Amino acid sequence: MKYLIRQKIFSLRDSYTIKNEFGEDCFIVYGRIFSLGDKLHLTDMQGRELFYIEQRIFRLLPEYTIYRNGVPVAQVKKNFTLFRPSFTITSVFGEYSIEGNFWAYDFTVFKNGAPVAIVSKKWFTFSDTYGVSVDDSEDAAFILALVIVLDQVYHDGENNT
Repeated sequence: MKYLIRQKIFSLRDSYTIKNEFGEDCFIVYGRIFSLGDKLHLTDMQGRELFYIEQRIFRLLPEYTIYRNGVPVAQVKKNFTLFRPSFTITSVFGEYSIEGNFWAYDFTVFKNGAPVAIVSKKWFTFSDTYGVSVDDSEDAAFILALVIVLDQVYHDGENNT
């Protein structure tokens, strides 16, 4: 399934709408206003929280924890690399990794060494916009939560690293 993640431009907090390939709204992501570190909620269209993303602060490299129903289900850590972005994800869903290109605009998500999602940041848009192609065997909401973490690390106005 393909998704389009678009960050809302005029918002006091991080806010995204996620649509499927048919243009239908599927998920909403919103952050807390005035919080120390990133704290984001990924919900379905009925407002039920599917995942909560929290940045672990005071770390040398960015690190995030993803929760489902208040229980940590994944730890996302940026790896130290010079030229190509790389992340290691330890999760209850399997061992994931993310590798990107030099400009941090295109990424591939791997599960146990096999690609399960392709992420591409759209050029020439006013807001952060990503196209995400997710393998049908994967939990799409979880993969989209990983993409939100990527955006927070590389393209969020406050936290460019």
